[in-house]
This record gives sequence, C-alpha cells and structure tokens, in this order.
Amino acid sequence: MNPLRKALAAAAFTLLALAAQAQPYPGKPIRLVCPFPPGGAVDIASRAVAQALTQQLGQPVTVDNRPGAGGNIGAEVVAKSPADGYTLLMATSNILAINPALYSKMPFDPLKDFAPVSIVVEVSNVLVLHPSVPANSVQELIALARQQPGKLTYASSGNGTSMHLAGELFKSMAGLEMVHVPYKGAAASTVDLLAGRVNMVFDSLPPALPNIKAGKLRALAVTGSKRSQFLPELPTIAEAALPGYETAIWFGIVAPAGTPPEVIARLNGELAKAAASPEFRERLARSGFEVVSSTPEQMADSVRSETAKWGKVVKALGMRAD
Repeated sequence: MNPLRKALAAAAFTLLALAAQAQPYPGKPIRLVCPFPPGGAVDIASRAVAQALTQQLGQPVTVDNRPGAGGNIGAEVVAKSPADGYTLLMATSNILAINPALYSKMPFDPLKDFAPVSIVVEVSNVLVLHPSVPANSVQELIALARQQPGKLTYASSGNGTSMHLAGELFKSMAGLEMVHVPYKGAAASTVDLLAGRVNMVFDSLPPALPNIKAGKLRALAVTGSKRSQFLPELPTIAEAALPGYETAIWFGIVAPAGTPPEVIARLNGELAKAAASPEFRERLARSGFEVVSSTPEQMADSVRSETAKWGKVVKALGMRAD
C-alpha cells in the first residue's frame, strides 16, 4: 500500500473509532449477570428487568446465569468486566453486605469494585413447611424442634444465602438444634421440600408463593419487619414468637467500578421509569416482589449500613460459608 493510501486508511479508521465512541449509549446488546440459577427469586427479578430495559433502551438485554459461592462467582464476573455499561449485575444485599463477613476470602470488594445504579425490588423470606410436619404456627414449630433436637431439617439455596442466614438466626434466637441442608439454588431445595426430603425452608417469597397458594406447602410466617402485602394473614416471626427477629433483602443493579457517570445516570433513569410502569409493577407483584427504586447514592448508603448490621450478626452467630 502506497503512503497516501496508508494515510487515508489510518484516517478512516480514526474517524470510525471516534464515531463509535460518540455513539449514544447503548449501542449494542447488554448482558445482565444473574448470580443464581434459573427459577429462583433473583432470576425472576433479573428477567423482568431485562425485558423492561430491552423495551426501553431499544437494545437486547440478556440474562446470563452464573451461580455459585453464594452469588460471588457471578459478581466476580461483573467486577472484572469492562466498565462500559454493557455488563451489569443483579446484585443482592446478601452478596454486597453479608458475604464479606461470611467468606474468609472475597474475590472482589463490594464497596470498591462496583458502581451502584439502583435498588430494584425488596423481598421478604417466608417460613414454609412440608405438610407432614405437625406444626401450624411458629410457636408449635419451636416446641416440636425442642422435643426433637437435631431431627428437623431446613434447606437453603446455598451456604451464605438469605435462606441460610434466616435459618441460622431462627435457630440461634429460639435456642434450637436443626440441621442445615444447602442446595445449589432455590429451585433444587424446593423440589426436595415438596417431596418431603427436608422439613422446611426460609424461602424467598416469589418462588414460594405459588406452592403456598396451591396448598402444597404450609406457610407459618414472614421474616421481614412487617407483614407481606401478598400474604397479609401471616404474622412476622417477630410477632409470632421471636421479638427482634428480622431478615429481609433487596436486589439491585450494579455496574463495574469506573463505568462512566452518564451511563450510570441513564440506567438509573430507565430503572426508575420501569419502576413507575404499572405493567412492570404488576408483573413483579404477581411473583411477590415489592418494586422500589433509589438513587445510586442511596443504594451505596444501604450497602454500607447493611454491611455494618449483618457483620455483627454473622460474627455473633459464628457463621462461615467456606
């Protein structure tokens, strides 16, 4: 290639690169990493958000399930991805605020390696039993567990998850001996609960709700600080038997640290728009989610406050996930 053609080719390449940089975000498909298996609460919320953002942004938003290590595997994928707004994480308060206390070695720093975008939903867990368990209230369950120390089993979606933490806090506050059975995801734990291979689960409300309404599982109480609008007849565990008991979680979107502020602002605005949509709210309400929204700063503040709160609880319980 002669010098003139080489110069023209270089100029053309530069112009194309500048044009690509100037292209409004988003200019290509977006990947939303869900750090838990399909079928669970985080996956349900991820797919609802992906659908809403696809419609609003005009670019495909696909869900990429990367489960394992209480959400740490998927979170690490995002923490180490380019900070360009094209790889996002459906984070949970557990991953960002509780896992650092549970795991002796974290593959990322929740406060330094992510840029908060917005909290999306809040969800309570619900204590559900297999119908064969002879207990119709939290007080009856506690009495049964005390009569049979070490005999009752409770499942979870894995060590360090909200289901695990809810069970450990329950055991500790009630002074019980129960056996924890961790699974690789909420769907697997539900299968064994329905089959009667485990006695109970402190499940997220969204995947539990259909089985509760169908009468396949018996719900005793919710784990949050207030009753659920979806099961208003159920007391909180604090109301029913253990004053001061509370575990509730939120899910929200984060991007890799260093993502341009204008991209964060665009995503935050789109998530706020989705949260205001009756269609989006109704879709998630049918699954037992309470839709919320926040600023990035409010989300960061929540991570810091939850980290301080749960760090003390995890240490007091002596919990470890590895």
